[in-house]
Amino acid sequence: MNRRLRSDDRPWYREPWPWLLMLGPVTVIVAGLLTAYLAVVSNDGLVDDDYYKQGLTINQRTARDRHAGELGITAELVLGGNGDRIRVLLRAREGVALPEALVLRLAHPTRAGSDQRVALRSEGGGVYVGSLAPLHGRWRVVLEDGQSEWLLAGDWETDRQPAVRLTASAVQQGSENNGR
Repeated sequence: MNRRLRSDDRPWYREPWPWLLMLGPVTVIVAGLLTAYLAVVSNDGLVDDDYYKQGLTINQRTARDRHAGELGITAELVLGGNGDRIRVLLRAREGVALPEALVLRLAHPTRAGSDQRVALRSEGGGVYVGSLAPLHGRWRVVLEDGQSEWLLAGDWETDRQPAVRLTASAVQQGSENNGR
């Protein structure tokens, strides 16, 4: 009565190899379901819901930028403190009255939740100050007067430049001069 133990007497689910072979496809299925869930639940900050309305306002923004060029408005923005204070030095042609307050909009190119709108108050002499959340990285900067008559826009990489100078767009001024 010699009984021989054979390894192939065990059922397949007791073997490690089928489970190891199934591990790859199961992992891919779980990762795919997780990705689909995140795509449905998360907000895509790069796509605006009112893109058509924003497209219609491009001409208004261009006219306001052109108006800033006509007034000779330039601005220099400087971060202070721990990056939570901002000082703006605004200059204009002689005879142009500077506004009492400015509005600064900072938009991050990829994180819409980080965008900021800062009210700047005048300290006199073309100097405006305000408080903001600390800035790091690249930002789209738009500076405008309180009545929305003119605006200045530009890009600012705060980690490389502690200050940025904004002027009216040269492209807009060039196309205006060519039209005369």
